[in-house]
Amino acid sequence: MRVVTHSGTFHADDVFASAILRAALGEFDFIRTRDQETIASADIVFDVGGVYDPSTGRYDHHMRDLPRREDGTPYSSVGLVWRDYGRNALERFVPGIEEGALDAVWQDIDTGIILSIDLADNGISSASPGHLALLIETFNPTWDSKQTYDEAFTEASELASGILQRAGRQAYAEAKAMAFVLGAARGGKSPQVIVLDRKLPWEKAVFEGGLTDALFVIYPNEDSTAWYCRTIPPEPNSFGQRLTLPEAWRGLQEEAFSKAAGIPDGVFCHPGGFICGARSQASVIELAERAIAAGSQADAV
Repeated sequence: MRVVTHSGTFHADDVFASAILRAALGEFDFIRTRDQETIASADIVFDVGGVYDPSTGRYDHHMRDLPRREDGTPYSSVGLVWRDYGRNALERFVPGIEEGALDAVWQDIDTGIILSIDLADNGISSASPGHLALLIETFNPTWDSKQTYDEAFTEASELASGILQRAGRQAYAEAKAMAFVLGAARGGKSPQVIVLDRKLPWEKAVFEGGLTDALFVIYPNEDSTAWYCRTIPPEPNSFGQRLTLPEAWRGLQEEAFSKAAGIPDGVFCHPGGFICGARSQASVIELAERAIAAGSQADAV
């Protein structure tokens, strides 16, 4: 199989597209050129050639009637390649990924890294210093460099591959965490308290999984020597709480906190009232239940 893109200066879209195709298709003959005969004879062409036709493996976007997403956002070559080859690439980027999580992980990367590059490449949003697109462009040889553009492109593509691997594994871990949290919430004793037997990301499950009744999340620290009762904010990235821990607990530690909260093994309650801890799961569940009861009493007054 022969895959072709343009020679010379490269950008994030063609670099990432090459990494995706390499993961999806394995080994192939890769050529960077602007020679029309070579382009015409290739099996897959991206970011060059003036043709967009997935049925013939043509993925250029430099034309007036360029391909767009459903919402009208224009694709760059990486968006087009990710759309058609991303799921196959993920099977290599994330070995062992479950089929049921494939679409969620694909979507996560598409709306993050891939869309960001599409927008920057098409001038829809400016690439601020530190943007991934600009970081990739720094791999282009300087005027006084002896490195060829093809050598530099290979280095940039290896970096892109590593980023996609990491992003895929992060997204897969998040997808598994979401399923785990939703299962714990639905199988729990109370819809107001989510009890987890390990520490993992829970926010996405709460806000995207419709857990509107949940007030507290219970989970252990990394070595299970302590357990935490964490309040849930009203919306993502908020510093507020759906239900704040009782005022009488806040800022107390160890014996003082244990006495105020009525448990034998309290560790602390943060002065901000958003998290408290104890040495056993049973105690932090009791803390959540007492906080809910206290909140109900306050509402009734």
